Amino acid sequence: IFQNGSTKFRPLNSCLGTKKEKESSLGSNGDSQLCFGNCFCSSQGVPDKNKSNGLYFRDGKCRIDYILVYRKSSPQTEKREIFERNIRAEGLQMEKEVRDDIIFVKLHAPWEVLGRYAEVMNVRMPFRRKIYYLHRRHKFMNRQISRFQGWLPRKPMRLDKETLPDLEENDCYTAPFSQQRIHHFIIHNKDTFFNNATRSRIVHHILQRVKYEEGKNKIGLNRLLTNGSYEAAFPLHEGSYRSKNSIRTHGAENHRHLLYECWASWGMWYKYQPLDLVRRYFGEKIGLYFAWLGWYTGMLFPAAFIGLFVFLYGVTTLNHCQVSKEVCQATDIIMCPICDKFCPFMRLSDSCVYAKVTHLFDNGATVFFAVFMAVWATVFLEFWKRRRAVIAYDWDLIDWEEEEEEIRPQFEAKYSKKERMNPISGKPEPYQAFADKCSRLIVSASGIFFMICVVIAAVFGIVIYRVVTVSTFAAFKWALIRNNSQVATTGTAVCINFCIIMLLNLYEKVALLLTNLEQPRTESEWENSFTLKMFLFQFVNLNSSTFYIAFFLGRFTGHPGAYLRLINRWRLEECHPSGCLIDLCMQMGIIMVLKQTWNNFMELGYPLIQNWWTRRKLYQEHGSQRKTSFPQWEKDYNLQPMNAYGLFDEYLEMILQFGFTTIFVAAFPLAPLLALLNNIIEIRLDAYKFVTQWRRPLASRAKDIGIWYGILEGIGILSVITNAFVVAVTSDFIPRLVYAYKYGPCAGQGEAGQKCMVGYVNASLSVFLVYRDYRDPPHSPVPYGYTLQFWHVLAARLAFIIVFEHLVFCIKHLISYLIPDLPKDLRDRMRREKYLIQEMMYEAELERLQKERKERKKNGKSHHNEWP
Repeated sequence: IFQNGSTKFRPLNSCLGTKKEKESSLGSNGDSQLCFGNCFCSSQGVPDKNKSNGLYFRDGKCRIDYILVYRKSSPQTEKREIFERNIRAEGLQMEKEVRDDIIFVKLHAPWEVLGRYAEVMNVRMPFRRKIYYLHRRHKFMNRQISRFQGWLPRKPMRLDKETLPDLEENDCYTAPFSQQRIHHFIIHNKDTFFNNATRSRIVHHILQRVKYEEGKNKIGLNRLLTNGSYEAAFPLHEGSYRSKNSIRTHGAENHRHLLYECWASWGMWYKYQPLDLVRRYFGEKIGLYFAWLGWYTGMLFPAAFIGLFVFLYGVTTLNHCQVSKEVCQATDIIMCPICDKFCPFMRLSDSCVYAKVTHLFDNGATVFFAVFMAVWATVFLEFWKRRRAVIAYDWDLIDWEEEEEEIRPQFEAKYSKKERMNPISGKPEPYQAFADKCSRLIVSASGIFFMICVVIAAVFGIVIYRVVTVSTFAAFKWALIRNNSQVATTGTAVCINFCIIMLLNLYEKVALLLTNLEQPRTESEWENSFTLKMFLFQFVNLNSSTFYIAFFLGRFTGHPGAYLRLINRWRLEECHPSGCLIDLCMQMGIIMVLKQTWNNFMELGYPLIQNWWTRRKLYQEHGSQRKTSFPQWEKDYNLQPMNAYGLFDEYLEMILQFGFTTIFVAAFPLAPLLALLNNIIEIRLDAYKFVTQWRRPLASRAKDIGIWYGILEGIGILSVITNAFVVAVTSDFIPRLVYAYKYGPCAGQGEAGQKCMVGYVNASLSVFLVYRDYRDPPHSPVPYGYTLQFWHVLAARLAFIIVFEHLVFCIKHLISYLIPDLPKDLRDRMRREKYLIQEMMYEAELERLQKERKERKKNGKSHHNEWP
C-alpha cells in the first residue's frame, strides 16, 4: 500500500480487469454507463472528488489516460468492436459513457502495461539524484557574483520558485526504463511514477499498433479517425484552469491551473516562461516551439534597441541634414508633373515633409544597421543551436531518435500492388516507381510555378491600379488628397494589396492538393513537402509587392519626351522627388501591422467564438446547472481540437515575420521593434490558447524545430543580398557618398560631413523644366543622355553591393566558426554524467548481487565460485 497524504491506494496490479463486457446500472443523471474491463480495486478511502471530477473511472481509482469519441449513428461498427476487443487484449482497461448520441470511451493503462511499453519505447525515467560538480574557481566566482547580486534588486522577470512544482526528472539522472532493473529507479508511488503526458503517449503508442480488421496493414487509430469510425481522440486536461482560491494562499489545483496562472495569464507578460512545466504538460515538441519563440523574442531586444536608435538618430539630426534643408528651401525649382493628365507642375519645396520623413529612415546609421541585422541573424541562429543543445540535454533528447515511421495509408492504398523489401525492417512494403515519382514531382512543380504566376499577376494588377489612380487622386476635389496624390495612391495600394494577400490564402488548399498528388511515403515527408510549398506561397504572396517597390518602382520610367508606357497607354509610376524609400516604408509598416493584428485576432478570436457558440448550444439544451456538472472528458470534447497541421501555422507566422524583420530592415529600422511588441503578445496568446481553448494535444517528442531551421538560414542569406541592394539602389546613400567625395565642396579632401553635401539636390536634378535624374541638358550633343556622374554612381552602387555582401558573409561565416554548437560546460556535464551513470549502475548492480548472495547464504544455498 502506497501513501499519498491521507489517502491510501492499492497497487495497480490488482486492477487487471477482464475481457468480458459488463453493463452497469443507469447513472444518477439518467445517462447510460457501460463498463468494459472495469477495475476491481476497492474504492474505500478514495476521495469523492476523484469520482466526480471526470479524471477517473467511476470507482475513483483508475485514472483516465485517453478518450475516444464516436456517435451511435456512425458506420464502421464492426471495425470498432474488433479494435476495442484488441485494446482490451493489450491490457488496457475501458469504460464507456453515453451522452445522447455521443459515446465516450475512457481508457486506462495499468502499471504492467505502462512498464512493458515504457521499456519498448525506451522512455527515460529518473533513477538517481544529480550530483552537481563545480570547479573550485567556479565556486569562488559564484560567491563573488552572489555577493554582487545581493546589492541588486530581486530579478522581476523570474518566476517565483515556490509556486512551481519540483520537477523531479530535471534534478535526476535518467535512463531507459527496464523492468529487470526496476529497483534502480526512484519510485515513490507507482500511480505518479509516469506522469500524465507520458501515460497518454504510451496509450497512443498502443492504439497506433492495434488491429481493427484482418490484414497486414489494417492497424492504427489514425486510420479509424480518417474513415470516420471515431470522431475524436485526445488525452484529458488535468482539471479546470480556474480556481476559487488564490494560487498564492492555497497553491495550484493542478498543472493546468498552474500554467494558466504563471504562463497564460496576461499579467505575466514580462516573466520568463516555465518551459520545464510546459514540456511536462504538453510534451517536448510544443515545449521546443515555445523555447524557440521565447529565444527569438529575447534576441529581438538588441535588434529593436538598435533600430530605435537609428530612428532616433534620424530625428536628432533632422535639423542638420543638408539634403532636406535644400529640398525645403528649393522654392524656385519647378518639377515635372508625375502624370500626363490633371497632375500639375510642382515646386521641389512641396516635398519638404517627405524629405524629412525619408531622413528618419535613410541616414548615416542605416548602413551600420543593415550590417548589424545581417550579423544578428547569424548570431541568433548560432546561439539558438547552443540553446537547443542545452534544452535537449535537460529534456533527455540527446540520444533520442525517432522511431521508423509508418507508411501513410494513402501511399499504402495507392501502391499496395507493387512491393519491395524494406532495407531496415526486412519486411515487404509498398513501393513507388522512380518514373511515377518524377512525373508527380514535375506536375507539382508546375502547379507551384502556376500559383507564383498568379501572385505576379496580382502584383501587376496593383501596378496598374497605382498608375491609373495617381491621376484620379491628382484631380480629386479634396485638397488634402489632391496635394498628396502619390502618398494617397501608395497607402490605398498597400491596403488593397493586403486584402489580396488575405484572399490568396487559398494557397493552403492548392498546397494540400499538390502534396497529396506527390504521394509522400511517410508523415514526416508529407509534412516537409507541405511546409516548403506553403512557405514558398506565403513568402511570395507577402513580399512580391515589396520587391517591386524596392527594386523596380521608378527604375524604368524613361524621361520627359520619351516616357515608357504600360500597354502603350499608361505612363509608368515614378518615385517621389524625395525617393522611393518612403513608399517602401509605408508598404512594410502597413502590411506588418495589419498582418500581425489579423493573425492575433484569428488565433484567439476564432476558437473563442467557436467555444462560445458551443457553450450557448449546451446551455439551451441542458440549462446552466447541467452545464456546470459536465465531467472533464465532456468539457474537453467541447473545446476546439488543435490544428490538423500541428504547430505549422504558429511556426509559419513567426518565420514570415522573421523575413519581414531581416530582409528589408535597412528600409524600415522599426521592424524589429514591431516584431518584439507582437511577440510579447504572441507568447501569452498562444499559451492562453493551448491552456484554455484547445483540447490537450498529444505529448510528442522532437529534438529540434525541424525543417524550419533550414528555412531560417535561407532567409538569413537572402537578407544580406536584399539589404545590400536596398542600401545601394533604393536609398540615396551611394549617390550622396559619390557626390561628397567626387563632386561636392569637399571633393578630393577625404571628408563626407554635412558641409560636403551643399549643392547635392541641384546636382541630382536634370534640366528639363526640371526632372530628377543624372541626364545631360537638351542642348547637349546627346540630349538627355546620361552624365558622367550617373556612371560614377552606378559603379559605386555595384561596388558597394559586392563589398557589402562579401564583408557580411565573411563575418557570418567567422561567427559561425567561432561559436561552437555545444557549450563547453554542457560538454563537460555530459561527459561527467555519462561517467557517473556508469559508476552508479555498476554500484547498484553490485549491491543487488551482494544482497542476493547474502540471502542465499542465509537459506543455505550458497555455491562455490560465486561472483563477486
